Amino acid sequence: LEAARDLFGEHGYDGVTVRMIAARAEANMALVNRYFGSKAALFGEVLAGESVLREIIAGDPEGLPRRLAEHFVRQLDQSHVSTTSRMLDRSAGQPEVKRILLHYLEEVIVEPIVAQLDGPDARARAMLASTIIMGGGPVRRLLGLNDLRAADPDELTDRLTAMFTAALAPPPTT
Repeated sequence: LEAARDLFGEHGYDGVTVRMIAARAEANMALVNRYFGSKAALFGEVLAGESVLREIIAGDPEGLPRRLAEHFVRQLDQSHVSTTSRMLDRSAGQPEVKRILLHYLEEVIVEPIVAQLDGPDARARAMLASTIIMGGGPVRRLLGLNDLRAADPDELTDRLTAMFTAALAPPPTT
């Protein structure tokens, strides 16, 4: 998985072959195919294994908006782009990768958030929160976020907590 992660981060999905992964891992290509089935499945495994979001989402449902906000703010402080981010940046336009990302979004973010929520429209609320989560990274990498980095981290965390709280709250009853 480490060899695949590094190669996908360096070259993107289309620029990597199973042969390259096997060579980097010093493994037999047939063995890689046997354990993972395909390059697409291996990409999905790498992506799912890299996610810190599982740990952030797990835990007390009441604290979820704050944990998501703190994660977002931590991402702003990172001076380097993570391997996962590079993988996504270099691979996102590929149709095969789109299917993998949809699966990742469902399995790693949306469904675990849905499991934390009570009330109606839990899936829609989880999707709204995931939009904030997933959208922040590309904007940060494309535009740079010097203005946000210059902001007070506590104030930024409070504002993002309010955003996530609103996104995850059940609809008002009328």
